[in-house]
Amino acid sequence: MSISSDLRQTVHQLMPTAIENLKQLVSIPSIATEGYPDEKVLEAAHTTEELLRAAGFQHVRLLSPDGGRPAIYGEIPGPPDTPTVLLYAHYDVQPSGPIEEWSTPPFEPAERDGRLYGRGAADDKSGIVAHLATIRAFKEGTGKLPVGIKIVIEGDEEFDSSLASYIPQHPDLFKADVVVIADHGSITVGEPTLTTSLRGSAALTVEVRTLRAKQHNGVFGGPVPDAFIALCKMIASLHDEHGRVQIPGLEPSEWQGADVPEEAFRRAASLLPTANLLGGERSLSAQLWAGYSLNVIAVDMPAIEGAANSLIDVARARINLRVPSDQDAERAVAILKEHLVNITPWNATLVITDSHTCSGFVAKTDGPGYRAARQALREAYNVEPQDIGDGASIPLTNVLSQQFPEAEILIWGAEDLAAGIHGPDESVDLKELERIVLAQALFLQQLAQR
Repeated sequence: MSISSDLRQTVHQLMPTAIENLKQLVSIPSIATEGYPDEKVLEAAHTTEELLRAAGFQHVRLLSPDGGRPAIYGEIPGPPDTPTVLLYAHYDVQPSGPIEEWSTPPFEPAERDGRLYGRGAADDKSGIVAHLATIRAFKEGTGKLPVGIKIVIEGDEEFDSSLASYIPQHPDLFKADVVVIADHGSITVGEPTLTTSLRGSAALTVEVRTLRAKQHNGVFGGPVPDAFIALCKMIASLHDEHGRVQIPGLEPSEWQGADVPEEAFRRAASLLPTANLLGGERSLSAQLWAGYSLNVIAVDMPAIEGAANSLIDVARARINLRVPSDQDAERAVAILKEHLVNITPWNATLVITDSHTCSGFVAKTDGPGYRAARQALREAYNVEPQDIGDGASIPLTNVLSQQFPEAEILIWGAEDLAAGIHGPDESVDLKELERIVLAQALFLQQLAQR
């Protein structure tokens, strides 16, 4: 029997344990943000620590980034003169949102139709379990790993990663030839992909003021400008009739990789049957992975309940801009700021605050790690893998690429488009989880031979 067949059989036999580990982790509401108990975050950290020890990791310990939740670290030395691989995932999760929108309670993992449902089942506790099962596949098989392994499981990825400042302070812990980030996945179950680009992002808060105080809209309405109307007028001008960002100087890039199937995308996006997709003639992939998108993610305004007949004196909005991976996020936010100043109507007062950026990421695709990963995916799935992008950002990719410019960074995982991450009924396909475990195991074998 070939090495590939041996690993395939071993991984399959390990999946019941992997699924139980995943259920154990999903049952812990490890929401690492204000308003939620730190005890549950610490419980998830200690549970992950125990799982790493049980899988055979050495020097397992909790790291304490400044101002952040604990990260769990471990190592397994490899044979002499073999590469070192750093495995990454995170145990913190998004809040569940309204419970009534879930088919089953978010922190009571439930299996239905080959998927495991629960908050964090995909993002990113599936990544933790994939790493653990990958290591166990060698422990149960040959008894040794073909390469050296380091692992870090983060505790506050969802809300401003604290590892970003910790890694430059402790570079020896994280130095590796290849970094594997298991916090993504394929578009469609059974069709393997490598994520080779991530869009950057920029965010800022816009405040528009027209009055010193609210005024009666019957007495003053008409000639007196309303701050909220001014803000709405500005926001409405930021897109053209096709929904494309129309800000001079912000031009989209081109995309040459895989495309996104429209029907699967509409389902995953929960798009209403009557709603149109935006973007004109540009493909979905070009818009998602190589184009700009701009959204208002919050508005500070009086609520409908208790509304008064008043002209609004001040209105605020939080704007998020996604930036093509090969473009400068700092330049993009500077252009956005200048444009907002230029379009402020009626000589209203504009104040822009709380601006920050995250650069995009473009992976190396000419190294031994990338080639080994493609071969591993090909063998695990029996399908030719494709390169895709992601419209979201993973800030840690930039930190790692700046700190270790020679390292290759690979992004994959079990989070397919139907996983519904950050929304109700988040889930992971359990066969896809098995395939990514097998792919990771094959990848380590392939890398050791290059």
